[in-house]
This record gives sequence, structure tokens and C-alpha cells, in this order.
Amino acid sequence: MRISTSIEGAERDVSPIPALTLSGISKSYGVNRALGDVSFDVQRSSIHGLLGGNGSGKSTLIKILAGVVEADAGRMRVGDSWHDLAAHSPRRASELGLRFVHQQNSTFHDLSVAENLAIERGFETGVGGRINWAAQRRWARTVLDRFEIPVEPGTPVSELGAAMQMMVSIARALQDTDGSANGILILDEPTASLPRHEVDVLLDALTRFAMAGQSIVLVTHRLPEVMSVCDRATVIRDGSVAANLERPDLTHDRLVAEIMGRPLASLVKVESASTGDAGRPVLTVKANHSVAKDIVVGAGEVVGLAGLLGSGRSSLLRRIFGQSERVEEVIVDGVPVVAKGAAAAMAAGVAYVPEDRPREALFPDLSISENLSIAEQGASSRGIRISSDLERRRARDLISAFSVKAASERLSLVSLSGGNQQKIILARWMQRRPKVLLLDEPTQGVDVGARAELHRIIRAAASDGAAVLVASSEFEELVALCDRAFIVHDGLVVDEVVAEELTEEVLNDRVYAKEVLS
Repeated sequence: MRISTSIEGAERDVSPIPALTLSGISKSYGVNRALGDVSFDVQRSSIHGLLGGNGSGKSTLIKILAGVVEADAGRMRVGDSWHDLAAHSPRRASELGLRFVHQQNSTFHDLSVAENLAIERGFETGVGGRINWAAQRRWARTVLDRFEIPVEPGTPVSELGAAMQMMVSIARALQDTDGSANGILILDEPTASLPRHEVDVLLDALTRFAMAGQSIVLVTHRLPEVMSVCDRATVIRDGSVAANLERPDLTHDRLVAEIMGRPLASLVKVESASTGDAGRPVLTVKANHSVAKDIVVGAGEVVGLAGLLGSGRSSLLRRIFGQSERVEEVIVDGVPVVAKGAAAAMAAGVAYVPEDRPREALFPDLSISENLSIAEQGASSRGIRISSDLERRRARDLISAFSVKAASERLSLVSLSGGNQQKIILARWMQRRPKVLLLDEPTQGVDVGARAELHRIIRAAASDGAAVLVASSEFEELVALCDRAFIVHDGLVVDEVVAEELTEEVLNDRVYAKEVLS
């Protein structure tokens, strides 16, 4: 018996014989249980969604399957053989045909794009086994064109942004899978930093691979992806399997209810409360360029920055914050920010949360409380010394206020899930009560519940009188969160979408119109 599944008009057969069976997987860190008795099957020739809130245990499960983390208990069957996951290893995972793209960046920054692609499949060689660099570059060019990655094979990965690095990681894992039914492809949040058109390219590719016989596990927070391409899905909540769902059950409301353990009312735009001086210009960015528009954001406003990958949204925010050389004039509360550097921007009341938080905003060797206090050390000081007791007390208050899932403020920041790390970074800035809040992909990689929480936090900052500027690759988020939006191209604001016109369709049309006309 075979089950026929239709994905956006494409028919494919899904074998009822599992390609992967997981049984009784458990893992604890001290008194904290990360996973408890996790069991489910992944069918052959299918895309199996793996969902759950931040901190639910998804990433721990993927690391166990990869042999990076040792399970306390549990077995895995691949083909006809069972394997003990308490004695698993990366070598065994590779021998069994499990291929991974992890949530954490797995590229080699000191190598070129072509060399990164060769790490997975080996280098093209010639006479005497020497590397044939011309052939290697040709292969890399073919892969880059196939995945529509606009970089050159010889470009060092260190020069690429986070989104491009993820695309290289995905291409490296998938480059030899087209038409192959061997192995199991496990993708941990592969689309988290990708704009819409690259997401569509990737999902189309995954559907082709499944139709050719490939078995795929897709870890994602984006529910439309699950509803679009997944044949089945497993939801993990608090370390246990909350539900194993068949395709007819993969609806938005059902998925949200299983992820959160309760229904979530439809997310609607949360309007900020009146600040008493709403509309007063707080942030002004004068472009000083003939084709660019000025940015003006008033007190209590949340304004979006929309553009395709490479449009310069992130570079614009970095310039405003002083991390890159400015070509604009930045004015905060009527006072020009003349001095260069982030210190001058911070002194003027500007806060900035970057897109690549692991590399640019986290202090992984410090505790949660130390990460929180580092931007406002005076609040935890007694005289010239920092009071550890006061620092931890303030951290506990912030952890509670921002709904961070953490057993203790003394834990290292890297012990938290990605979504909770993002909350800590936002809380770090919010305690300063900034006049201007610059946010680059603020909800990237977080679940539907955490996204709603972060939206409320951002709107609360606006209610306190802050001017908020948000860059996001997801037009849906800009519509849900923002009052209006600017269109960015080549690092400049080239158009504005006012409140009455702010829809996904209008943003999409305006963004692509600028790309076509440029």
C-alpha cells in the first residue's frame, strides 16, 4: 500500500515503510530534562516536519541524531538495523547516510565558497590526485546557480552575511541529492534567515528530492512551510512528543494549539498606546543622496524596512548605529549624532539588535546575568564595584518580565535556546529605555508564541515613546507589526508604503518593482 500526497499540485507516492524510526530517546542535563521518551517514524520519500517552541528540545534531538550529543537512552532504526543512541557518534551518523544542516553556522569562514562546498563531497581532482581548481570552481558555479546564490566561488565565506552563509550550508548538504533516494536529510531551521523567494526555491527543491525518493526531516518555526510541503509532522513540547500529525491535520490552528499546549487567538496588529507626544520626530536620517528618501520615525511608531536579500537593510541599520561609516546625517530628538562609533549612538539613546546575534551580540562565555548587565552596568553597581547580588536580582526581574525560559540567571547564555537568547539581547537594551530601537530580523528563528511575545515587547517600547525601526525579510511580519514601511534598495530608502497601503501584496510589488527598474 502506498499513500499519494499532493504538494501544491505535484503528486508523489509516500511509502508506508519508515526510513527512520526513533524510539524512547531521553536526555537530561542535571535536573533539567531536555527530552523524555521521544518516539516517531519518518516515512520514505517524504518531508517530515519537526516543530516545537523555543526550548522544546528539537535542537537537542537533532544533535543526538548527529552524534554530537550523547543520549541518556534511546534507539534509532535506519533501514533494517537498530542503533543505540547512547553510543552514537558523528562517524556512525555519516555512515548511516544522515546528512545535516544545523541551526548554528557550520561554514568554514577562512575557506572560499568553492572550498566549503568541497568539504562535503570531496575536491575535484586531476592527474596524480591533485586538486583541479578549475573543475572545482566550475562545479561550485553550477551549485551556486542552481540554488540562486549570488556570490562567486572564490569569495571567502567570512565576507558573506549570515543569510548567504546559511545558503552555502544548505547547498553543501544538498548538492549531490538531486535524484538520489539514499540517506536521510535533516535540516534544522534552514529557512530562518532566508527571504521569501529563496525560501520558495528551497522548498521547491525539497519537494523534488522527496518525489525522487529522498527522506527529509524539516525543522522549522514557519507554519506555512509545514502546511505547504510536509506530509507528516511531529510536535515536541517540553521535551516530549505532543502530537504526531498526518497531512490533513496540518492546519495553522491545530499546529499552534499543539506547539503551545493551548489555542492562540489570531495574531493581529497590536497598536501601541498613546505616548502623549505621538508623532513627534525622534529619529531623522537625512539621506544626502539624490535618489534616496529621508527616514523620519516619530515617538510611538514602529516602521519597517523591506527589501530583498542583499538590498542593504542591515547595512543601513549599522550605519545609523555607527558601526559602519555613515553617508547619512543622523538626528535623534533634534540633536545631530556627530561623533562616529556605536558609543556616540548609545549616548544619544540608540539601541541596536543585529541580525547575526551569535556573532555580534552574544557573550557566550558569560552568564545570563552578565549578558544582561553589560549594557547598563551602572544599574548593578555600588560605588565603583559591580554588585553580583544586585546584578543577579535585576537579571531575575528581566528574565521574568521577558518570559525567558531559564532555570537560573547563573547559567551560561549558550545553555538557552535561540529564541530565549534573542529575548535576553532585547531585554539588555530595553532596560536602558532607548529613544530609538533598531531591530534587524527581531523574530528570526522563534516560534509562533515567542513571536507574539516579542511583538508585544516591541510595541511596549513604542508605547514608552521610542521610535522603532525594524528590518525583516518577512513581509507578513512587517504588516503585523509596523505602522508603515520603507523600501530599501542598494542600502538606500527608495520608496515608502503608508499605513493604508501596508499589505504583503503591496510590499512584494514595490520591492520587486525597484529590483526590476534598477
